[in-house]
Amino acid sequence: MPPVTITQLVSFAKGEGLNRDYVHWDKIAPSVKLAAIASEDQLFVVHNGFDWQALQKSLSREKTSSKAKGTGASTISQQTAKNIFLWQGSSWAKYVRKVPEFFYTQMIELIWGKKRILEVYLNTIEMGKGVYGIEAAAQLYFHKSAADLSSQEAAMIIACLPNPKRFTVVPKSKRVAWRSPQILKQMDNIRSNAAIKALIWGDVK
Repeated sequence: MPPVTITQLVSFAKGEGLNRDYVHWDKIAPSVKLAAIASEDQLFVVHNGFDWQALQKSLSREKTSSKAKGTGASTISQQTAKNIFLWQGSSWAKYVRKVPEFFYTQMIELIWGKKRILEVYLNTIEMGKGVYGIEAAAQLYFHKSAADLSSQEAAMIIACLPNPKRFTVVPKSKRVAWRSPQILKQMDNIRSNAAIKALIWGDVK
């Protein structure tokens, strides 16, 4: 795991704190892994780092609406590459970031593989103001380890990811209250997928 990321340094510099505790793949409950895939990137196990169909739809929305932000096109692999090697930010910053993001996404897909990408993602993603990774989030919100999170608790934490500074897990924000039941349904829908089962419960690198 990275000693520190640019995002974490910026968070600390802003006075938001830096609460994190990296844990091994085996110390993260399967429910968390399933919730992340169900909510953030259901094609994670089959794409090469990019969901080209979602990206095309996102670009189409940006062209047809000045208010559109093109959400929904960023895969778990892209988010991981950005979190580890690059920086956050919107407007002009995201366009400057696109080329290196493409490069790093391809590299981690080739070198790390899906299991390692998901492990790093769940350890470094921001899950609250100054809270990074599933272990820190589990301890803060539910006073237990990431290995012991239930499906409901996992869905609540993952539901905050679009904007973890705004959408609080505890107390439960309207967004988390609305989104977490949907994530639970999506988890049930993809649970039987052979590739997802092999990744989460099997022996996939």
